[in-house]
Amino acid sequence: MEGKKKGIHLKTTQIIALGFFIMITVGGFLLTLPISSVSGEPTPWVDALFTATTSSCVTGLVTVVTADHWSYFGQAVILFMIQFGGLGVVSFTTFLLMFVGKRISIKQRLLIQEAYGLDSMTGVVRMVIRMVKGTLIVEGIGAVLYMLVFVPDYGLKGIWMSVFTSISAFCNAGIDLIGPQSLAPYVSNPLINLVTMLLIVIGGIGFLVWWDIVAMAKKIQKKHIGLRQGIRELALHTKVVLIFTALLIFGGALLVFCFEYTNPKTLGPLGLGSKIWASLLQSVTWRTAGFFTIDQGALHNSTLLIGVIWMFIGGSPGGTAGGVKTMTIAMLVLAVVSMLKGRDDVEIGNRRIPYRDVIKGISVIIMQMVIWLTSTLLMCVVESQFSFMQIWYEVTSALGTVGLTMGITPLLSTLGKYIIILTMYFGRLGPITLAMALKVPSRQKQFRRKLPEGKIAI
Repeated sequence: MEGKKKGIHLKTTQIIALGFFIMITVGGFLLTLPISSVSGEPTPWVDALFTATTSSCVTGLVTVVTADHWSYFGQAVILFMIQFGGLGVVSFTTFLLMFVGKRISIKQRLLIQEAYGLDSMTGVVRMVIRMVKGTLIVEGIGAVLYMLVFVPDYGLKGIWMSVFTSISAFCNAGIDLIGPQSLAPYVSNPLINLVTMLLIVIGGIGFLVWWDIVAMAKKIQKKHIGLRQGIRELALHTKVVLIFTALLIFGGALLVFCFEYTNPKTLGPLGLGSKIWASLLQSVTWRTAGFFTIDQGALHNSTLLIGVIWMFIGGSPGGTAGGVKTMTIAMLVLAVVSMLKGRDDVEIGNRRIPYRDVIKGISVIIMQMVIWLTSTLLMCVVESQFSFMQIWYEVTSALGTVGLTMGITPLLSTLGKYIIILTMYFGRLGPITLAMALKVPSRQKQFRRKLPEGKIAI
C-alpha cells in the first residue's frame, strides 16, 4: 500500500524520453497496418519503426519513398508525428489537454518550466498557446504559398502536398511527397526555394527568438522606439542566435557555390541564379532540414566535410532543429577567444557567461561526439560495403536529425537500420536530456563543495 501511495515520479527528461518512445512505438505499429501502405500489404516492422522514428524525431531519412509507399492514412500518421516532434512532448501534450478542456495543473506547469528552462511558472501556459498559434500561422502561410506552385502542377493533390511540405519544413523534418528527388525538380524555382528556407530557419531559430523579435517589431510599429534602439534592446541570446545563424547560412552557401561551381553532377549545368538558390538551400538544409535540390551523393568530399560540420552544429535552442546547437558552438568559440586574450571569464556583449554554462556546453559536445563516434564505428562494422564518407554523412545526418543521405538509407541492412533508429532517437533527445533521463538519483545529501585546487599540465 505504501508503494502505491508514493507512485512513480518521473523527471522532466524522463517524461520527454518516454513520450518520444511511446509516440515512435505507437506510430510504428500504425504504419505496419495494411491501410497505411498504397499496396494494402503490411509494411515490415523495421521499415515502419524507422519511418516512425524519423518522423517523430523530425529527421527525414527514409527507407521507403514516402510519396510512393504510404497511403493517405499512412501519410497522415507521419504528418501527425512530425508535428508532435516539432512542438515537443511537453508542448504538444499541454496543448492537447487544453484543447479538450482540461485544466493545466501546477505539476504540469512545473513540467513546462523545467522543459524550457524558464525562471518561473508565470505565463507558461500562455507561452505554449502562443507557441502553438505561431506554429500553425507560419505553417498555414507556408502551405498557401506552396499551393501557388503545387496545385497547378499536381491539381487537388497539390493542396495536401503543400500542407505536408509546409509542416515538414517548419518542423525541420525534410520529408516530402514529391518523390525520391525531393525538391530537385524545383531547383530553379525562387518561390519554392525561398519559402522552404524561411520555414526551416524560422522553425530552427527557436521560439524564444520569435517572441523577442515580435516584441521589438510591435514597439517599432507603435513608434515607441526606432529600429536601431530595437536591435540594441534585443536579448543577448537573440543577437547571438541571429548572428551565428546568418554566418552559417551565408558562409556555407559561399563554400558550396565555390566548391561545386563546376561539378557537372551538381551545380555545373545550372545557370547563375539557380546556382545561388541551390547553394543557399543546401546550406540551410544542412542545419537539420533534409530537403535537397542537388544530388548529395555527387558532392565533392570538401563539400561533404562542410556538410558534416554544419549538421553537427545544427539549429538553435528552443527550436525544431537538432544538433549541438548554435549557442553551444558560439559559447565555446568565445571561450577560446577569451583564453587567447588572457581573460578568466568568457565574455560577450559586455556580459559574462556563467562558468556552469560553459561546462555544460563542453559536456554537450563531448557526449554528442561519443554517440557520434560510436554510431559511426558500429555502422562501419555492419555496413562495410559503403565508403567511410557515406557512413559518416549518414550517421551525422541521423544524429543531427537532418535527413540528408548519399543514397544509402534504403540499402541498409536490418541491423544498420536499427543503429540509425537509435542514433536518430538519441539525436532528438539531445545528450543532456539523455544523460539526465538515465541518471540514477543519489540518496546522499546533496551539497555544494569546493575542494582545494590541484595543478595539472595542459
